[in-house]
Amino acid sequence: MLLKHARTNASTKEGCSSRTWKTWTGRTVKCTKHNWKLNVSTMKYVNPPDSFLQDELEVEILNDGGLQLVELSPVDPWLADPREPVELQEGEVKVMYLTHACMELQLGQSRFMFDPWLKGPAFARGWWLLHEPPADSLDRLCAADLIYISHMHSDHLSYPTLKDLSERRPDVPIYVGDTSRPVFWYLEQSQVKLTNINVVPFGVWQNINKDLRFMILMDGVHPEMDTCIIVEYKGHMILNTVDCTRPNGGRLPQNVDLMLSDFAGGASGFPVTFSGGKYSDSWKAEFIRNERKKLLNYKAALVKSLQPKIYCPFAGYFVEAHPSDRYIKDTNAKNSAEDLNALINKVAPDIKTWTPKPGAVLDLGLALRDLTNSEAITNPPASAKIYKDSWDFNLYVDELNSAISSDIFKHQNWTQFYYNWAGFQNYNLVVRVIETDDNFEPLTVGYDYLVDFLDLSFPTKRPDREHSYVEIKNRIGVMRYLVLHGRLWDDLYIGFQNYISRDPDIYHFKFWNHFQTELPVHRPDWDQFLLQETSTQQPDTPLEQPDTSPEQPDTSPEQPDTSPEQPDTPTEQPDTSPEQPDTSPEQPDTSPEQPDTSPEQPDTPAERPDTPTEQPDTSPEQPDTSPEQPDTSPEQPQPWSYCVVL
Repeated sequence: MLLKHARTNASTKEGCSSRTWKTWTGRTVKCTKHNWKLNVSTMKYVNPPDSFLQDELEVEILNDGGLQLVELSPVDPWLADPREPVELQEGEVKVMYLTHACMELQLGQSRFMFDPWLKGPAFARGWWLLHEPPADSLDRLCAADLIYISHMHSDHLSYPTLKDLSERRPDVPIYVGDTSRPVFWYLEQSQVKLTNINVVPFGVWQNINKDLRFMILMDGVHPEMDTCIIVEYKGHMILNTVDCTRPNGGRLPQNVDLMLSDFAGGASGFPVTFSGGKYSDSWKAEFIRNERKKLLNYKAALVKSLQPKIYCPFAGYFVEAHPSDRYIKDTNAKNSAEDLNALINKVAPDIKTWTPKPGAVLDLGLALRDLTNSEAITNPPASAKIYKDSWDFNLYVDELNSAISSDIFKHQNWTQFYYNWAGFQNYNLVVRVIETDDNFEPLTVGYDYLVDFLDLSFPTKRPDREHSYVEIKNRIGVMRYLVLHGRLWDDLYIGFQNYISRDPDIYHFKFWNHFQTELPVHRPDWDQFLLQETSTQQPDTPLEQPDTSPEQPDTSPEQPDTSPEQPDTPTEQPDTSPEQPDTSPEQPDTSPEQPDTSPEQPDTPAERPDTPTEQPDTSPEQPDTSPEQPDTSPEQPQPWSYCVVL
């Protein structure tokens, strides 16, 4: 049987490949990225354990006897109650770019705002605005008639921005999709007082007035959180796919008047925050270069296939501006909007492209009348400030670091309380968590502990059984802030606030997906914890240093780090055992990871072109193929043999 074509409709945050199936045996085909297998004689799927489930594909027998697998096309809900376009007058519909993913739409007498991130960082302290918003941006936000927030990531749902909004206009109508993880799950704890948040179903027109309506659609790859939107005014459609990997399962309206989408890539810690094994600077540079090129080609192909009249790339204007993240900034190269528009102009010359600067305005009525009319776009004055050069680092970093001195960390049992609250177990993975300074150097006053997620225990050495091992070095202020407030680990991972090594080098989807999207919506009850601790004992004495060599427990007394200071080289392997490099095999992928030579996020239309692809761990109990040897030389202690004290 000849396999003509097959596509996969699943991905990780670091991406997945489409058209990656190959003949595995005479009767079986396999996805080369994630190892899904399809027996073509029985048409039954075999999915790897603890991974995505492959959506079933429709089977067609071709005239020549070949087999074709195609995705079932979802319905096109925007075709319900169709409206004929009415010619727009000059000035009737204006689109203003403010910054990153924030656009203001003037639609007749209504003002519609998208994803306002106007101040402060995103993802803890890892992302900062590249563009300086116009001086009146907050006034415009407060004057909006309605606001759409696409998803819960902090470069779209910015609590510092919404705090300012709530102080001036708490009742502004805000619309979000009905995702399984509520967009505003953190609202109560944030203490931002917004009183008019509307959760709407997917694929249903929301009528604002006789001329204006909108529809929110879910992402086919990340339906638990990502959404996109169609806005229609007098029959004219504006499509904003935001960060969706596969918006509406890949089915989108064609020939819309204006299309907006992301373009940059780089929204993942993979591979820039990975160390050991193959993760050299040169390997990272080559991988990132290939991923960005794939993303560029994917976006251009998508725009060409949808044939919008006008296309505008946005939602990619962030920068790793903090001085401690210079290596991340230099390594994490991103696509430019200009390069994407140049490619679109080459492959689809009839589509008008727009690369806006903050404050630029598109008059849609004028542009539709004549796409070559230069008067349809008003650029900001030459004196306008385009790029930010100051970010109030101390204000936001100090807030994160305030968690370091919390009373809960005076009791070593906080680890058990926290991970029991998190609720992840029955998975053969051992994780070592090390608290570090800004340069990812372990702290003598920081915690350094092991968590065995098979039985949710906290051993002092790695178990003797076969198991997967991940070592995560977290900046102490960010990690403790997340623990204290019960926030998701996207702040660590997407925000470049940790360094990671793995043995073997595989992506544990089940683990990362839980800590990035499935933690409880209510923070741990630390008051109850402190009450329990203080009623039974005094603050704990320091914990024993975990021994990461499964063969031999660490019987030496707690010792400070006497080794010479190592240079901060993000590619260095966190050496849990001086004699062992990370020889684990490469693999995978956003919102988690991979060393697959293909996408970080779908590089093809079926993938999420934002973050690297990783191969899911098809055998959670995979043995450590290169056991660590204990350091038998007392004169040279392990680089991270720190006592767990506070």
